[in-house]
Amino acid sequence: MKTQIFASVVTVALLASPAIAQDFSAPATFGTVNLSSGFTPDPYNVTLTSGGQLRASNLSSSCRGWIANAPDFSVFYEAGNMFDLTIGAVSNTDTTLVVNGPDTSWYCDDDSGEGLNPSMTFSNPASGRYDIWVGSYSEGDYAQATLSISELGLAGGATPQPSSRGIDWSLAANFGSANLRGGFTPDPYRVNIISGGGFRADSVRSGCAGWVSAAPDFELNFTAGSLPLILSAASSSDTTILVNDPNGNWHCNDDGGNAGLNPALTFNNAASGTYDIWIGSYSQGGGTEATLSISELYSE
Repeated sequence: MKTQIFASVVTVALLASPAIAQDFSAPATFGTVNLSSGFTPDPYNVTLTSGGQLRASNLSSSCRGWIANAPDFSVFYEAGNMFDLTIGAVSNTDTTLVVNGPDTSWYCDDDSGEGLNPSMTFSNPASGRYDIWVGSYSEGDYAQATLSISELGLAGGATPQPSSRGIDWSLAANFGSANLRGGFTPDPYRVNIISGGGFRADSVRSGCAGWVSAAPDFELNFTAGSLPLILSAASSSDTTILVNDPNGNWHCNDDGGNAGLNPALTFNNAASGTYDIWIGSYSQGGGTEATLSISELYSE
């Protein structure tokens, strides 16, 4: 078992800065974003590919994994006075995290998130540029991962892990939450997630298809208007959807979306309240990139 470098919700300790090959001045491979304190949605998620050809231990003997030369993503952050800043990654493989902060110091983490996910929290974060690498623990492992940036501590803790509790709507949602009111814009409201998990959806309702995580993938707090509520998912893989509605009822769908193997559920007389949403993978162990769509107009 690998040793954790940092606790998950503490001030991050900085590392010495030896001569290294990683180049924080290079353009970020998967893009950049400007975020100001209080940003929404929180977490801000980015889908990317982990790994690279350079050892993170070039930075420090306590750093883990293999990373690219250029940053995977860059965040230009304007700090406020109230929030810590948490940066984490979620993947179905073992990932690591390297960050070059606004002070040009280097920070690393391996498993401070849930399972094998990395996560680090900057207490009293500085404004400026955060260059971020998501590494793979094993050489040659290039894996799909979701990078998350949060002020609510919601980054790096959203992997579909089996739990003795089973599917449980009361658990914190893997990929965050939103408060939406009838007539919301933009429509659709979209959330990037990783589908799948260790539990059969038919364990909560007979006839439901797919495998989901214990915790919901997303929590929607909805104030209904006059239009229907449509929850759907889009993915290059075969996904399913499972929903626990405000009245505690379970709903599911496999291929009811507009295209291919996409799932969709329509609530024609939607109740106000909390909708806990899971996006499943039809096959066990088939976690894949998916986009949850929340709409009053159409399904994906």
